[in-house]
Amino acid sequence: MELVVLLDEDGYATGTADKAEVHHERTPLHLAFSAYVFDPDGRFLLTRRAMGKRTWPGVWTNSCCGHPGPGEDMVSTVRRRLRDELGLVAAEVDLVLPRFRYRATMPDGVVENEMCPVYRVTVTGQPAPDPEEVMAFEWVEWPPRDRALSPWATEQLVELAEMGPDPRVWPVGDEQDLPPAALK
Repeated sequence: MELVVLLDEDGYATGTADKAEVHHERTPLHLAFSAYVFDPDGRFLLTRRAMGKRTWPGVWTNSCCGHPGPGEDMVSTVRRRLRDELGLVAAEVDLVLPRFRYRATMPDGVVENEMCPVYRVTVTGQPAPDPEEVMAFEWVEWPPRDRALSPWATEQLVELAEMGPDPRVWPVGDEQDLPPAALK
């Protein structure tokens, strides 16, 4: 069983829930992350979620998402999920949007409800995706264009654009701005 960390409105942990059971019409607020992976040439790794995913199956999105387990620090979570989902080893992991939060409802009523810090990741290898997580990927120029994206990626792109056009020089966020449940 994979546990997710449940949160109150201030970002403090209130308990845990089974990831397989947490996403439904009344999804409680919980802790997650989003990662935007770039290669040394500045290309962005766009991924398409596997059709078996509970939320937004088959939708194009940012490179990788996930949930830290209880007591797991965020950077370790990012590194773990990149390895598990995409077979990638992160050279650098930088916090860029420590306070990102969103809520989105799928057409079938299933809700995502997350405090979801955003990370910029640099890698040198090529992805070897787990087909249960990722059904397709493309290296694209930044920012991604001409593609419908997941609701969280759409919202994150607006905030990332405010940081400037070159992801390599986005300022690194302050870890003290993370939700309290994400602080070690």
